[in-house]
Amino acid sequence: MSKDKRKNNVVKGTQEKGSAGGEVHQVAGGDHPALTTNQGVPISDNQNSLKANLHGPALLEDFILREKITHFDHERIPERIVHARGTGVHGFFELTESLKQYTTARILTEVGEKTPLFTRISTVTGGAGSVDTPRDVRGFAVKFYTKEGNWDLVGNNIPVFFIQDAIKFPDLIHAVKMEPDRGFPQAATAHDTFWDFISLTPESMHMVMWIMSDRTIPRSLRMIEGFGIHSFRLINDAGESTFVKFHWRPKLGLQSTIWDETVKITGADPDFHRRDMFNAITAGTFPEWDFAVQLFTQEEADKFPFDHLDPTKLIPEELVPLKVIGRMVLDRWPDNFFAETEQVAYCPGNIVPGIDFSNDPLLQGRLFSYIDTQLSRLGSPNFHQIPINAPKCPFGNLQRDGHMQMAKQAGRVAYEPNSLSENAPRETPAKGFTSARITETGEKSRIRAESFADHYSQARQFYTSQTAHEQAHLASALVFELSKVVHVHVREAMVAHLRHIDEDLAWRVAKGLALENVPDAPAAAAPVQKLTPSPALQIIGKMKDTLEGRTVGILIADGSEGSVIQNIKKAVMDAGAAVKIVAPKVGGAKLADKSMLAADGQLAGMPSVLFDAVAVILSDEGAQVLSVESAAIDFVRDAFGHLKAIAVDNGGRALLKTANVGQDAGVVDTNDKDAFIAAAKTRQWDREKLVRTLA
Repeated sequence: MSKDKRKNNVVKGTQEKGSAGGEVHQVAGGDHPALTTNQGVPISDNQNSLKANLHGPALLEDFILREKITHFDHERIPERIVHARGTGVHGFFELTESLKQYTTARILTEVGEKTPLFTRISTVTGGAGSVDTPRDVRGFAVKFYTKEGNWDLVGNNIPVFFIQDAIKFPDLIHAVKMEPDRGFPQAATAHDTFWDFISLTPESMHMVMWIMSDRTIPRSLRMIEGFGIHSFRLINDAGESTFVKFHWRPKLGLQSTIWDETVKITGADPDFHRRDMFNAITAGTFPEWDFAVQLFTQEEADKFPFDHLDPTKLIPEELVPLKVIGRMVLDRWPDNFFAETEQVAYCPGNIVPGIDFSNDPLLQGRLFSYIDTQLSRLGSPNFHQIPINAPKCPFGNLQRDGHMQMAKQAGRVAYEPNSLSENAPRETPAKGFTSARITETGEKSRIRAESFADHYSQARQFYTSQTAHEQAHLASALVFELSKVVHVHVREAMVAHLRHIDEDLAWRVAKGLALENVPDAPAAAAPVQKLTPSPALQIIGKMKDTLEGRTVGILIADGSEGSVIQNIKKAVMDAGAAVKIVAPKVGGAKLADKSMLAADGQLAGMPSVLFDAVAVILSDEGAQVLSVESAAIDFVRDAFGHLKAIAVDNGGRALLKTANVGQDAGVVDTNDKDAFIAAAKTRQWDREKLVRTLA
């Protein structure tokens, strides 16, 4: 195969002429100024970093990669360029099954040991002042304070990524961020620059399926998965290495919201996810995740129908089962948000003996980019001395001085080796970090491996693995996002890509966009495979039959029956959920027996979008009063429209009738507590076709 054909990862298109000077070269689509480095050197390939060989590691000599990412890393200070909006919590990791045969890392070999950690979960695209609930990927970063130093497992709640090579990361983020000429939209992908970039980057199609799914509108940060994304290596005491992928699985199970619900939550509580995590921690209902690994050898990887070093690919659980080896519990809120959550600095390059990197080209770029970003953001090479970043094991070296130096090193020597100090740190060959013994040969180049050429097969697998409801949500999300794109040719290009993934999906989206003709699919760089669906990729099919970690709202007013309220409250709390009392006034309501029941929130400020299910317990008079209150009408109408279970007494039923809310299996009488609890554990999916039009 020729080099030109092997450069398979970008659809070339036209761009607006820039203002930069330089010689004009003939390229596909017309005359354009030459793309150059900041030193004026023409760039022959802006899509691939320089690697030692087709599957080799990235090379430090790649000045184009370093210049591009360095500039990107230093664009903004001090806010994080990505993952600016985050929530951090202290906790611990407990190993339950040893991986001693695979690794020497003590955190993965000492069963029963509890290792302190700090986890930060974040949105990606918005600034620190944006909201918690946009349709967005969630960063999932864990800093383990191990006995052998800090290990940072820096991933997302999605197991794949948009791009295959780190050299494209600045372009991706520039495309998804607010458009530079207008400063909006904030924390949103529904705009032209993002979809223009995606339409020209076929390797992103798998990730597009994930971000348009319900995975990116989670109900709670306590109900998301986490993934290390890349393949890493484990190294045992014999020097043998095994590939590993890391997974976090929430004990509460997965749960997402409905898009209309998400939009309304944003208005009702911009801090919805952060508040939810804070309330869970302070209530003592500590969030917990299982920690699992996928282990495989090079020989096994050679048989996969994809390249595991390609970060746009995942390894289906049906191919390599997950092995649960531990758990993470988050049990302490930071004492100071800025000092800890904002100043914590994660770097994928922070690993411990027994763990090593793979040649994933995105990971290779991240190893440089993250520490460079922290240097810019925190202003000093001594950022590791900030308490939240400092190891909890003994550490020391002969590095000195620098801005914000907080340690007072004593002694005469600041170099190594030396013979003038008996106390200076020394190498420890037997227990120190060593890299995997891997032979690298081949011709260095900027050519991507042919095994990275399949951009559509796993995208198709993801879509066909979803339930019918989830497929409808995904198609509707694409229609919504692309309807915000002004340039018709970008919409058409995206629909054309969808034809490779699923013809029905392409036509559903085309119909939603009123496209009369669906363009032909672009040429695929590799044949599209029909992979076996993986039920593990669903949300609805994986939801746990539980109310634990959820919240039920009870709407009351003057005259409500106290015994009914208490019965519902007890049933909900016995099922593991929290209860919030909502009343027209924040002071509460006077019940039928003339006692006063305090409210947790006022009706206008605590709408039903904040709850997983609701109960409406009203007297006839109370129902009459609320029948002319728009917040009360919206409360029950939204609960029904968002497919939630609703428990009602006679007064509650009257309010539903006033709001023109229908009856189905999810609307139950308050006397049937068991039926309400059963219905509250899930959404009433069969109701959806009655309340909204989906693609």
